[in-house]
Amino acid sequence: MSSEVKGFRELLQEVQQKGICGKCGGCVAFCSAGEFHALSAGGDGAPFLVDESKCLHCGICYLICPQIKALDQELRQKTGWKAPIGPQRRLASARAHSRKIRNVATDGGVVTALLSYALKKHLIQAAIVSRRVGPLSREAMVAMSMEELLEAAGSHFEESHPVRAFGERYTTFSPGVREVKSLGKRDLHRVALVGTPCQIFTIRKMQLLNVLPADSVVLTIGLFCMENFSFDAKTRRALEKNLSVKLGQIHKLNIKDDVEVTTTKKEVVHIPFKLLDEFARPACFACTDFANEYADISCGGIGSPDGYTTVILRTTAGESLYNRAKEDQAIEELGFRNPDRRREAGTEMMAKIVAATRRKQARAAQSRGASK
Repeated sequence: MSSEVKGFRELLQEVQQKGICGKCGGCVAFCSAGEFHALSAGGDGAPFLVDESKCLHCGICYLICPQIKALDQELRQKTGWKAPIGPQRRLASARAHSRKIRNVATDGGVVTALLSYALKKHLIQAAIVSRRVGPLSREAMVAMSMEELLEAAGSHFEESHPVRAFGERYTTFSPGVREVKSLGKRDLHRVALVGTPCQIFTIRKMQLLNVLPADSVVLTIGLFCMENFSFDAKTRRALEKNLSVKLGQIHKLNIKDDVEVTTTKKEVVHIPFKLLDEFARPACFACTDFANEYADISCGGIGSPDGYTTVILRTTAGESLYNRAKEDQAIEELGFRNPDRRREAGTEMMAKIVAATRRKQARAAQSRGASK
């Protein structure tokens, strides 16, 4: 293998030492020398080199890292990427038809409704999602039933799940990419993945490189993402002060024009992004993708009225699933009697998405300038 191939040591220098490692686990999970335990992850999720003599120097760990842009041009060409927010076939505001889903959803429950429909119609065997295990803590899971999808839905929080012990780290980031590695062992070959932009980006790069079992991911639903939070016991009080509520009082957290916190008493508190940036995961400041540009379907709350999800259909596969679910009344779109008002609403939605994207891009540029 050529000495020019970049590997884990270069990944350490270019990503981890700069403090922008997202700890997604992709490099460890899909290491070609995984069976030899060349790489491992620490208790905080950070990857490290166990034994360099076992490394195959294939470069996969370097190429699939979401912070490495080596395959950007190839991906953009393959996906038909267009400025400013990637490919788009249609934009809509929609919600789940099922009130049961809407009652536990962050927005309109479209993600859960689409996954539930795809499972019901045997279009997928399972979905990699994240479930809430604390006020601001999530963990990845492979959902194979409607009940498990409801458990993972946005605002759902079982009070029987204890809040993680004081002194541990909290994070709203769920490393779903790690679950892809287990699909072959579970005999799952048609799976959906719900993830943040960095996670979808990693999967797309794995598929571009034919890294198995990434081919088992047949549908990607991307979440709009400004930032994920990471904090510990020392910074918990400061975070609660900025949120103006205690963590145990949080019913759901949503991203619209700002950070929208709904308490268990149904009170809504609006927090400007700049007040929460200090608690954001450092990797988020290096990311420029707000609208999840490489997903089949991108979803979020920004631009839609309360109770509805903003949906960007980006690929043929995504549009086909959405249209089938709509025709079978699994989802319903926000209706407009006036065509002019429909066009106006679409323009307003797009403007808000583009504005959020530019804010994230500007923040990343500022972060890069500060690190020089």
